[in-house]
Amino acid sequence: MFDVLVYLYEHYWRPDACPESGQLTRKLSAVGFEADEISEALTWLDGLNALTQETSCLPAPNSIRVFVDAEIERLGPEALGFLHFLVGAGVLTPTLREVVLDRVLAVPRGPVALDDFKVLVLLVFWSLGEEPDALILDELFVDDEDRLIH
Repeated sequence: MFDVLVYLYEHYWRPDACPESGQLTRKLSAVGFEADEISEALTWLDGLNALTQETSCLPAPNSIRVFVDAEIERLGPEALGFLHFLVGAGVLTPTLREVVLDRVLAVPRGPVALDDFKVLVLLVFWSLGEEPDALILDELFVDDEDRLIH
């Protein structure tokens, strides 16, 4: 599923630039993705689209979040720590935090690896037509081993 999501992120500047579902499925299949991978990814994206259209159930800007055990288990310690970093840095508003959490819970398996979690965060921004600032993009894209310490 994550490979399909990364492919879509890299090849389409916004979700509305993607072809309709049937054509996109054929295109992804022709590229070499498996049918179940494509189905999971498109279902995940449909949920993301529905959630970003429905804002009445999302929290107020000054809300505080208490995580339930299922969320902590699905996130895992690395993704949870990175989520706290993004919220603390002001990158994720409470509303975006809830969108990210909803989409993490929509992943069929858990806990979500840190790299996969970063893909999910990128796709939330992508779905809204936003791009995080350059320093956050660096955090989302560059592996820790590849960083140069100054």
